[in-house]
Amino acid sequence: MRIVAVIPSRYQSSRFPGKPLALIKGRPMIQHVYQRANSADLVDRVVVATDDERIVSAVVEFGGQAIMTSPENRSGTDRAAEAAVRLGLEPTDIVVNIQGDQPLLDPRCIDQVVKPLQEDEALGMSTLAFRIADRREYTDPKDVKVTLDKRGFALYFSRSPIPCDRDGDRLPPAFKHLGIYAYRCDFLQVFRKLNQGELERIEKLEQLRALEHGYRIRVVVTGYDSPEVDLPVDIERIENKMS
Repeated sequence: MRIVAVIPSRYQSSRFPGKPLALIKGRPMIQHVYQRANSADLVDRVVVATDDERIVSAVVEFGGQAIMTSPENRSGTDRAAEAAVRLGLEPTDIVVNIQGDQPLLDPRCIDQVVKPLQEDEALGMSTLAFRIADRREYTDPKDVKVTLDKRGFALYFSRSPIPCDRDGDRLPPAFKHLGIYAYRCDFLQVFRKLNQGELERIEKLEQLRALEHGYRIRVVVTGYDSPEVDLPVDIERIENKMS
């Protein structure tokens, strides 16, 4: 069983064009993510999957590996699925889909998200969540929330506050979804062929596609946060955390 980390990365972004190449502490953001992913104990290989030659050039320049994928992919997971085919992975191999805008990614998160698939051969997909302590993250649509059942499987993902505190007098036990996924390779190809779901279209959350089609998603609650860069103004915040 090989474990390959794939970082889907595209240049075009309506809110932050060229985001993967934005400099953080003098290095492209994609380099920070790549090198942190490469430090995970369980990962055998890290590859950036992109549809832009500028990103390929940047990755090659810092000594990483990158492959070109189709610009027609609907989501990062679809791009990771195409990358798995191009890399010739076997059905039982594991693909870790890592967001390219999380330069503070803790490598231990990758090991944590992989373990459920190592322990349960029937499981096709897992992801991570982090306990919310900041009420802003609970109410901000930018931060995706997830609710879990008693066995640790996802019930729902939403940009809205879930669970909703009806009385509004406290921050309920709530979890922020971290955009890191692990897929068994054969399930990743199944996922790729599923039709986009209505909830996915409304919330703009690709993981809802799996839930809408009746597939389970195991959620691991991690103690390591992984803040994202959504806009140029976020870079200063990330650099301060690095310092």
